Amino acid sequence: HTDWVIGEFAEHQTKSCRSRTRLSQESTAMLAVVIQLLDWVFRGVAQVMFVNNPLSGFLIMAGLFLQNPWWALNGLLGTLVSTVSAILLGQNRSDAASAGLYGYNGTLVGILMAVFSAKGSWYWWLLLPNVFMSMLCPVVSGALSSVASKWDLPIFTLPFNILVCLHVAPNYHLPPPNDSIKSLNISQLFLSVPVGVGQVYGCDSPWTGGLILLALLLSSPTICYHAMLGSAAGLALAAPHKDIYSGLWGYNSALSCIAVGGVFYVITWQTHLLALICAFFCAYMTALALPACTWPFCLSTLIFLLISSEIPAICRLPLSVVSYPEENRRYQRQLQASKKAQHSQQSSRQEEEAQLKENGGPNVQFVVERGCSESV
Repeated sequence: HTDWVIGEFAEHQTKSCRSRTRLSQESTAMLAVVIQLLDWVFRGVAQVMFVNNPLSGFLIMAGLFLQNPWWALNGLLGTLVSTVSAILLGQNRSDAASAGLYGYNGTLVGILMAVFSAKGSWYWWLLLPNVFMSMLCPVVSGALSSVASKWDLPIFTLPFNILVCLHVAPNYHLPPPNDSIKSLNISQLFLSVPVGVGQVYGCDSPWTGGLILLALLLSSPTICYHAMLGSAAGLALAAPHKDIYSGLWGYNSALSCIAVGGVFYVITWQTHLLALICAFFCAYMTALALPACTWPFCLSTLIFLLISSEIPAICRLPLSVVSYPEENRRYQRQLQASKKAQHSQQSSRQEEEAQLKENGGPNVQFVVERGCSESV
């Protein structure tokens, strides 16, 4: 009887140990999924500024919570729903979802729906249309990508523009122009540069803009510099002073300057000037009173990406290799070195074939392809 009790106790302990091990494994797996989703969500938040870095996304989200926790909560929800929807629809091509490329439109949709809401903050029913519009982000993105891929063009924030305009168009009216501030204030003028960067996320706090610039600097100093340069370019036009100080003339130009200044073009002094010109052109499109959101950025940048130039230094990268500017530059240099090595090797082979030809050997021609990778 004693042996039977001991056996039962041992069996019970074994089952209990297995149960604890199974629960531990399930908890570990669940924790891994949560961490992975957080990584994708923060990357999606940062991808609004063309940055693929979860730490940068965390800093940007901290800035959004500093501005308005309700807006930040809607942005997180939009990013999560948009990313998960893309995965469920099987759109995770080339790990695009894990890089945040299916989340950034949801980020902007969630934030701007909260910004434009007439019910103010903490109106919980707003979460329902937020979820619905964010679910549509990968659908609209997939449709636009199938068209833009024919020219190897990005879709930028076009899905966000379309969905938010559809949501707010019935009840949204442009505010009347207000130029009550007659004189320029130098301190406010300097603060309007980070405010313009923050307005990409709908935030008008210079502290939020400063955190976003810090997040950009952490990932890419070139992106940070072009964000400030583009935001400042919006100040050059004769806009109402109140609009300048609020950053409304700077955020589209900041995005355009980043996109052309090293993200989709290899950074050279020529493309740097091209980015500055694109920022001014975008500011002029903003002056045309185009609809809200980022329409001027999308239209102006797409125009500049369609430029056909014979200057080797103006080299637009294929979308499959686009990264941050410093990495794009390294990629271009490595490709250039590889092409030079291949060219040198083929030249030596041509010399050998020429000698064989002189000796009566076969005649073989080698053709060397040239591309933008040979630029300086």
